[in-house]
Amino acid sequence: MTVRFRLLGPVEADVDGAQLELGHARQRCVLTALLVDADRTVPVDVLLERVWAGRLPGNARVTLSGYVSRLRQLLAVAGVGLIRQADGYRLTVDPMAVDLHRFRALVTQAAASRDNGPALLTEALELWRGPAFATLDTPWLDDVRDGLASERLAAELDRNDLALTLDQGQPTTMVSELSASAADNPWNERLAGQLMLALYRCGRQAEALHRYELLRSRLAHEFGVDPSPPLQHLHLRILRADPALAGTITTAPRQLPAPPASFIGRTRELANLATIRRASPSTMVTVAVTGTAGVGKTALALHWAHQIADEFPDGQLYANLRGFDPGNAIPPETAILGFLEALGVAPQRVPSSLDEQAALYRSIVAGRRMLVVLDNARDADQVQPLLPGSPDCLVLVTSRSQLTSLIATQDARPVTLDLLTTEEATDLLARRIGSERVVTDPVAVTEILTRCARLPLALTIVAARAAAHPNFPLQALATELHDTHNTLDALTDTTPRTDVRAVFSWSCNTLSPAGASLFRLLGLHPGPDFSAPAAASIIATPLPRVKPLLAELTRAHLLTEHVPGRYTCHDLLRVYATEQAHLHQTGPERHGAAHRMHEHYVHTAHAATNMIDPYQDNPPTLSLVEDGVVVNSFTDKDHAIAWFTAEHAVLHAAIDHAARNGFEHHTWSLAWALSEYSFRQAHWLELGNAFVTALRCAERLADQRGQAHAHFGLAITQHMQDQHEHALNSLRHAAKLYDELGDGFSQSGVYRTMSMVADKLGWFRDALDHAQRALDLQGAQGTRISKGRALNCVGWSHSALGDHHLALPHLEQSLALLQSTDDWPGLAAVWDSLGYTHQHLGHYARAVEAYQHALRADAEVGHRYCQAETLHHLGDTHHIAGDQNQAAVAWQQALTIYDDLGHPAAASEVRAKLASSQTSARSTRT
Repeated sequence: MTVRFRLLGPVEADVDGAQLELGHARQRCVLTALLVDADRTVPVDVLLERVWAGRLPGNARVTLSGYVSRLRQLLAVAGVGLIRQADGYRLTVDPMAVDLHRFRALVTQAAASRDNGPALLTEALELWRGPAFATLDTPWLDDVRDGLASERLAAELDRNDLALTLDQGQPTTMVSELSASAADNPWNERLAGQLMLALYRCGRQAEALHRYELLRSRLAHEFGVDPSPPLQHLHLRILRADPALAGTITTAPRQLPAPPASFIGRTRELANLATIRRASPSTMVTVAVTGTAGVGKTALALHWAHQIADEFPDGQLYANLRGFDPGNAIPPETAILGFLEALGVAPQRVPSSLDEQAALYRSIVAGRRMLVVLDNARDADQVQPLLPGSPDCLVLVTSRSQLTSLIATQDARPVTLDLLTTEEATDLLARRIGSERVVTDPVAVTEILTRCARLPLALTIVAARAAAHPNFPLQALATELHDTHNTLDALTDTTPRTDVRAVFSWSCNTLSPAGASLFRLLGLHPGPDFSAPAAASIIATPLPRVKPLLAELTRAHLLTEHVPGRYTCHDLLRVYATEQAHLHQTGPERHGAAHRMHEHYVHTAHAATNMIDPYQDNPPTLSLVEDGVVVNSFTDKDHAIAWFTAEHAVLHAAIDHAARNGFEHHTWSLAWALSEYSFRQAHWLELGNAFVTALRCAERLADQRGQAHAHFGLAITQHMQDQHEHALNSLRHAAKLYDELGDGFSQSGVYRTMSMVADKLGWFRDALDHAQRALDLQGAQGTRISKGRALNCVGWSHSALGDHHLALPHLEQSLALLQSTDDWPGLAAVWDSLGYTHQHLGHYARAVEAYQHALRADAEVGHRYCQAETLHHLGDTHHIAGDQNQAAVAWQQALTIYDDLGHPAAASEVRAKLASSQTSARSTRT
C-alpha cells in the first residue's frame, strides 16, 4: 500500500492512487501542520498556534483532539499512525511520501551531483502544482508558503545555471520559460542574466542587450543603483560576442504530454506493443492503435510512449490531430508547421506547399532517432504527410478509424483496443473511490459498469461523482444512471456511445443550471483549449462568477485544466456538448454565445496588438464592447506577447470558425490584429492563410474596407516571403479599393509599402514615385508618425538612387517628427536610412552612430529582421571605413539572424562578404 501526501499545491493525499477525503479546511490545516514536520513530534501549543494563530476557539485543545481523532481514523487505512506523545502529536509517515520533503531531498541531491543536477532539479520542480497549501490560509501557513516559494525559485535558478553551464538546456525553450519567470521576478538579476544568455544562444543578441538595458534603467530609476558586477560583465561579453558564451544549441523536442496519472490494466496490449518494438528495433515502425471513442487510446499511447521515450534521444514529437472534432480537425500542414518549429526551422524557411513541407520535415528527421505520436487521427490521408522517412523513428497513431490504407501502404502494425475487462473496469473504480465501497456493493458496481459500457472516460466521470459524495451508496448512483438511460428516448441503439451519452447526460443533470449551460455552450468553441475570459464571454457571466463554474466542470471531469488557467475537454465530450447546445439552447442563444466569443477574441487581440505597437497603419474601427463580453487588459508588451503566444492556435481556429458560421466581419479584423505579433514571430505562412480567408469573407459581404485591409495584410505576408510581384498585385487591389472609399490616409500606407517592395525588386525609380505618392496622400489626416514614416521612405528611395544629398533633408525632417514620439519602428527605420546615407556621403562616424541608434530602437521593438538589415549595413560601413574586425562582427551577427529567420538570399550576400573579407585578411598577412 502506497500513500502520498501533496502540499506543493492544494493539500491532497491518496492511497494507491485513490484520493482521500481530508475534510474541511481547518482539519486540513491540522494535517498540514503535522506533515511539515513529518515523523517528528509537534508540541500541542505549536499546533494550536499554527492552526489558529492566537485566536483560539473555546476548548481549543478539545477541538484539536477531535480533528486529530478524525485524521487518525482516516489515515489508519493507509497504515499511517498519528501518535499522542507527552507534549504533542507525531505523524508516523516516511517524509519521502510527502512532496515537500521529497522536493527538498532532490534539491540536496542535485547540489551533490553536477551531471544529474538538471534532471534532479527538474524532478523536484515537477512536484509543484501551484502555490504551497493552496486554498488554506493562516499566518503560519502564509510564512511557510513564502519561504517555500523562495526555495522553489532558488531551485529553478540552480537548474537554469546547470542547464546553461552543461549545455543541457534548449535555448529556445528556455527563453520562453525564463521570460515568464522574469516577468514574475523583475528584480532578480541572476534570472535576468540567465535570460540574457539564453537569448544570446538563440542568436538574439540585440534582445539580450535590450533586456539588460531595461533592468539597468529600472534599477537606476527605482533605487539609484547599477546592475551587479556579474551582470555587467555578462553584458560586456555579449556586446563583444564572446565565443565562450556560444554553448551548444540543440534541437531535441520533448513534446509528449504528461502520462495518464492512474493507468489501468491493458496488459495484453502493452505486451503486444513490446513485441512489435522488439521485432523491429532498428527500422521505422508505424503502430496504429484503434478503437471506439473514449476507450482509452490516448492513455495507452502516452503511457507506452513515456516508457520507451529514452530509446529516442533525438526527441519526441506529438500532435493532437482532433480528427473527430466537428469541423475542427487539424490539417496536416498545420501539424507539420508545429513539428518544423519544434525542430528549429524558422517560419520563413517553411515552404508554402504541403509536399515541400513534408519533404523538409523528412530531410531534417533523417538519421535521427525520434518518436512521433499522432493522436486522434481522422484517416490515413491526415497521417501520411507526417510520417518521417528515417528508419530509426517510431510512429504511434491513435484513431477511431481502422486506418486500413495505412496498414496496407505503410505496413502499419494494428493494435485494436477493446473495452476494459470487467476486472480492469472494477479496478479503475476502486482506485478512484476506494476498494471498500466497491467490494461492499457488487450489484451496483455491475450496473455502473454496464451503463458505462466499461469505457474509461465514462467510468472516470461516474467515479468523480461518487468521490464527490462519499456517503452516497453506489446503488443510488446506479439507479440514477439507470433512470437517466431510460429517459433518453431518442437514443434507441445499444452501442457503447449510446450508453456514454447516458453517462454524460446523468453527469450534466448533477450540475448547477449555470454550469450545465456553460458546458453546453463551450461545445461551440472551435479552439484546442480556452481561457476563463473566453468562457465568461460565451456565457455572458462576469469573470469572478465563471471561475467557480469552470471548477465545477473540472471536478466533474467534464473539463481538464491542462495548464493553469487554460481548459480543454475530450473530443467525445465536446461532441456531446455541441449536441446538447442544439437540443437545449435556442438558435439566438447559440448565435449570441458564438458572437460574444468572437467579440472577446477580436477586442482582446486588438488591445494586445495596440500594446505591442500603438502606431500601426489604418487599424480597423471596432464596435463598442457589448454586454457580457470580457476583454483582457495588458500591463506591458511582454504580457501582450505572452497572450498571443498562448492563444495563437485558438485565434487561427476562430478565424476559420467565423468564416464558416456567419461571422465573416470578424475574420479580417482578427487577422489584422494578429499581424504585428506574427511579424515579430515571422509566422508568414499562417498569417497569409488567415488573410486569404478574410478576403473571401469580405468579398462575400461586399465589404470594400474589409477587402482592402485583407489585400494589404496579404501583401505584407507575400513581401516577407520574397513573393514581391504577388505583393505588388495585392497592394494595387488595396490601393484601388481605398481610392474608391476616398481614404487617402490608408492609401498612403499602401503606397509606402509599394515603395519598399519595389526597392527589394531593384526598381528604385518606381520606389521613389510610390514613396512620393505616399507623402502626397497624407493630407489633413496625416499624423507626425505617418508623415515621418512617409518622409523616411522618400529619403531612402533618393539614397537608393544615389542622390544622397537629396535624401538627407527628407530624413532629417522625418527624424525631427518621429523623435517627439515613441514610434520605435519608425525611429529604427529612419536611423537606419540616415546611417546608409551618411555612409555613402563618407560620414562614417555619423553612420555608425546612426546605426547604433537604429539597433537600440529595433531592440525596443523586437523586430529581428530589421536588426539584421541594420547590422548588415553597419558591417558595410565598418568595412568601407577600414575596420575589418568590426565589419566581420556585425556581418556575423546579421548572418546569424538571417539564417535563423530563413532569408537565404540575404544570408548568401552577407556570407559572401564575410568570405571575401577573410580572404583579403589572409592575403594581407601573407
